[in-house]
Amino acid sequence: MKGKEWYQADEVAQEYDSKRFSKGGRLIDRREKEAVLAALGPVEDKNVLEIACGTGRFTVMLAQEGANVVGLDISRAMMVQGREKARRAGVADRIEFLRGDAARLPFPDDHFDAVFAMRFFHLADTPAKFLAEMARVSKQQVFFDTFNDGSLRVAYNWLLPMGSRLYSEGDVRRLLGDAGLDLADAKHDFVIPFGFYRKVPNGVAQPFRSLDLAVGDSPVGDDLASVSYWNARVGRRAVPRGDSGERRRVRRSHGRI
Repeated sequence: MKGKEWYQADEVAQEYDSKRFSKGGRLIDRREKEAVLAALGPVEDKNVLEIACGTGRFTVMLAQEGANVVGLDISRAMMVQGREKARRAGVADRIEFLRGDAARLPFPDDHFDAVFAMRFFHLADTPAKFLAEMARVSKQQVFFDTFNDGSLRVAYNWLLPMGSRLYSEGDVRRLLGDAGLDLADAKHDFVIPFGFYRKVPNGVAQPFRSLDLAVGDSPVGDDLASVSYWNARVGRRAVPRGDSGERRRVRRSHGRI
């Protein structure tokens, strides 16, 4: 199976968290949650939309932080897992799960304080349309991640059952500009791709993560990183395509776990 068909399968939803975020995958889960919280800042009483909320990893986390969250996903099976997770965490009253299409969001302009998507753009068949919709319904902020085309992920990308779109920095800058978004910050991480961490025990993964961070802090770390986290602002003048500003490299920093 490929793409949307793979993602919506019941068995994929049931095993999604256990396959990806157990063993060394705990490091990935921890880093991704850190990235979302750091980007969105204090979220108490904020209205937040998560695109492709999946099993509710981030949706539930933000509700626990006091946000009012809408989680939108195309997979009913994934949202079943998310609703159960919210119920167990005692935050079901702060979350609304909706099945919908990210290319046609069922919300008015400027409806949310922040809109974000994790683990989404590598599956996006029309990324420009998705990002434009995210920008349209957000008052202030859009946050998302991408997998990078100059990283070790290229070596195994074709093996993935759902396929995967990889991006360059130039690709992301063009998407942001076309959506009327201004890039505020970018962080880059995981020289060693996710696939490795998911296959090894947590105790084995920890030393590799330390090595990963050391390489990431080196002059070549940004270029080798397999994941980028993009934090953009709404309502500011975008850099015109072809402007010299588009070619300036974003100040980068590495996250810690």
